Amino acid sequence: MGFSNPVYGNNFADPDVIAVGDEYYAFATNGPLGNLQTLRSKDLVTWEQVGDALPRLPAWTSPGRVWAPEIAVHAPDRYVAYYTTAHNESHRQCIGVAVASKPEGPYVDTSSAPLICQQDEGGSIDASPFEDSTGQRWLYWKNDGNAIGVDTWIYVSKLSADGLRLEGEPTRLIKQDLPWEGNLVEAPYMLERNGTFHLFYSANAFDKPSYAVGHAVCESPSGPCRKSGDPILSSSDDAAGPGHNMVLRKGDRYWFVYHAWDPALVGVDPPGRTMWLSELTWDGDQPHVQPPLHQNPAHP
Repeated sequence: MGFSNPVYGNNFADPDVIAVGDEYYAFATNGPLGNLQTLRSKDLVTWEQVGDALPRLPAWTSPGRVWAPEIAVHAPDRYVAYYTTAHNESHRQCIGVAVASKPEGPYVDTSSAPLICQQDEGGSIDASPFEDSTGQRWLYWKNDGNAIGVDTWIYVSKLSADGLRLEGEPTRLIKQDLPWEGNLVEAPYMLERNGTFHLFYSANAFDKPSYAVGHAVCESPSGPCRKSGDPILSSSDDAAGPGHNMVLRKGDRYWFVYHAWDPALVGVDPPGRTMWLSELTWDGDQPHVQPPLHQNPAHP
């Protein structure tokens, strides 16, 4: 039995999903449900609204531009959220970190300043945590260079064991240098599989059909990385601008979770970017992602 996309048809941009017991929790950019929109599901296909996982913001920011949350699971009673938000002092988008004892929150950020805020490089957005097979935690993000007309880089840094501090100097991995990528790369997501490190990323303009997902193979969590070339997920007749993906493994199968929008809505944003699901398969170290389909023949 298959399923229908989008799996959540309301505004739910930049989705991230974690598995907790026999349930799944999805988190997204601010929208109708609050600063950090939250859903819950038993099967990845049918979702119920939970609410706002980050109801209070720290004093250094304001509501309105709380973007791209991703959650690291540390323990059954410890969840760490990385999120992008406006920095009141610099007027840049910067990265904050918050902690909760339950997956649905409330997440609490007690900081007096952002975790990362590369003001001279346009700001910092799209933080994505990763734990490698040795237990070392890492954080990936993008400097928001397109906001000021400079290069965009995917950065990585080691994280402290509690996930609240960067350790060492950040490393640059990739920037926009392929024709299809346009003016930016963003939305990094790292996956380790059979000892190989796969960096997925989005590029081009999120509100254009040219937005798509690329892939690079990395020698280690901190690079160097070699891009595969053309996008591995791009617009179809059913969905435009697929991007800001993450990868969820369920049993021995892999699933791409991402946002996309109705091709008929070029230039407008109701109902906005909705949450989609496509199966990810492998040919050795080369990933293959099923194109966006309204009627998907597989089922998670």
